[in-house]
Amino acid sequence: MKKELPRESEAFIGIDKEMKEIMAKGCQVLNVRNFCTIDGMNKRLDNIAIELKKCEKALNDFLDGKRRSFPRFYFVSVADLLDILSNGNAPEKINKHMSKIYQSIDKLTMVPDGDRPKATTMISCVGIEKVDFSEPLKLKGKVESYMQDIIDVMRSSLKLIAQQSIKNKYAMEHI
Repeated sequence: MKKELPRESEAFIGIDKEMKEIMAKGCQVLNVRNFCTIDGMNKRLDNIAIELKKCEKALNDFLDGKRRSFPRFYFVSVADLLDILSNGNAPEKINKHMSKIYQSIDKLTMVPDGDRPKATTMISCVGIEKVDFSEPLKLKGKVESYMQDIIDVMRSSLKLIAQQSIKNKYAMEHI
């Protein structure tokens, strides 16, 4: 996220530092009335609120962009989406969110493959049903890209399984 929003990240670090200083001062004063009447305190807090709103707007715009690029993100909470985007380079860490993104999919089975794993199987939320992918999928690129790749490989795998089932049924009927 720092790479995607460098200016806002720096601003937030400054806001956080200033807020910690204010809170430390509050711990020293120990009297709300005296703390609130410190010269410039209201102005400092107002500036923090303004800067925080700017950061929040930039973050919301960023999240909306990610949602537009992968619409299933619209159905994920902001906290979960931030976790997914923050850990996009580590697909193993976002595996816990699969059921929030894909209906009836609990998680993916992944195998190590260099810097990024390959997804080999989808595991259902209902019972213990596993469907092997027709071919392992290297989870590379941005998270929204490989999430779409997962959909594509799920569809093609299920299509192949359905075609094979039809062939098997037809062969059984003509024995």
